[in-house]
Amino acid sequence: MTTASALLTAAVAALDGAPKEGLGEQRDSRWRGRRIVRVGEAWHLGVLLLTDTHALATAEVLRAADPGRRGYTAESARERAERRAEALRGGFDEGDVVHVGWSVIDVDAVDAGGSSGPLALVDGVPSVRWSAAGGFMPLEAYLRERVALLRDGAAG
Repeated sequence: MTTASALLTAAVAALDGAPKEGLGEQRDSRWRGRRIVRVGEAWHLGVLLLTDTHALATAEVLRAADPGRRGYTAESARERAERRAEALRGGFDEGDVVHVGWSVIDVDAVDAGGSSGPLALVDGVPSVRWSAAGGFMPLEAYLRERVALLRDGAAG
């Protein structure tokens, strides 16, 4: 039986040289204000983020940008623009993709028959829930497809 940890380790090896995206955390400071600072980088594979040592579940994804002087028809648009500006203030370059609010997946729990984040052992097969409303699919097929998409996109 192939374990989730073995599949994820193989995916990390296959991703060597592929582009990574930034991992950020929100920090609040009396002097510097609220900002999103870089705490690492990971390969973005759909609902998963892979680092050299961890599997993470995605959450908020944004692109660092200057909010400029715009009029907003919705408060939510203003809030998204402010989040993008927080990443810029935190040291990300304009246009960088930033992942915030991610969580570490307990891969050992999945290998032991449980679940963590979007991963679970379903009928003895490591599986991933690729959307909140979707069902589970085998992790091996999911990783094969996502790794190929990331590598092919980086080459082209």
